[in-house]
Amino acid sequence: MRLGIIGKGAIAGYVTAAIAKQPGVTLAGRVLRQADGDAVADVADLPPVDLLIDCAGHAGLAQHGATALALGVDVLTLSLGALADEDLEHALARAARDGGAQLHLASGAIGALDALRAGAVGGLSNVTYTGRKPPAGWRGSPAETALDLDGLTDAAVHFTGTARAAALAYPKNANVAAAVALAGAGFDDTQVALIADPAASGNTHEIIAEGAFGSLSFRLTGNSLPDNPRSSALAAMSAVAAIRQASAPIRFA
Repeated sequence: MRLGIIGKGAIAGYVTAAIAKQPGVTLAGRVLRQADGDAVADVADLPPVDLLIDCAGHAGLAQHGATALALGVDVLTLSLGALADEDLEHALARAARDGGAQLHLASGAIGALDALRAGAVGGLSNVTYTGRKPPAGWRGSPAETALDLDGLTDAAVHFTGTARAAALAYPKNANVAAAVALAGAGFDDTQVALIADPAASGNTHEIIAEGAFGSLSFRLTGNSLPDNPRSSALAAMSAVAAIRQASAPIRFA
């Protein structure tokens, strides 16, 4: 399997290192904002690849996703929050149909999505996602205007609303909320609360869901990548797991 990667940040670095250890998988090219000796700026200039891994955030998916899909190249993305933009979602779906390709959604920094997907078949009556991070984890987001992050002494909620509103307002912080929405009840029927908590030791994600299947409660506290405290280690690992699944003779459905 020949892979391409969009981006060069901490997650892209983790994936690149994992590819080098994976038998039968090679990195054929990379897409960056500016072309250099080892990278191109346009997906159309990549050598032939079987799968393109988007590790460049919402902007990377918006810029390159539809082009790759229209060319018949499957895309694996960690930027699930970008799909809260309905125009982009429709453009990606149209390009995938035209090119006979698929956009694969990595599970990212959360689990239990398989249970949510199955539960959605029978109908979900309630899905909520709560994201809790130390105040520093919300820097560069609207939380900075909603709260005094430096002066917090107790946990404080700085956002409540739908997963769509969260993903659009917090493009660097709400990919997990988007993953929960896409797996379950959808962007507009998934409720989200985002919390800054000075007592938090890491990034904690909690899903509560109810439906015809019964009820589900899932909580995960994740570590960050050593190279970037804002990048989830599990998100990077989920991309590698998806690559392994794509090349495996026996896989989970």
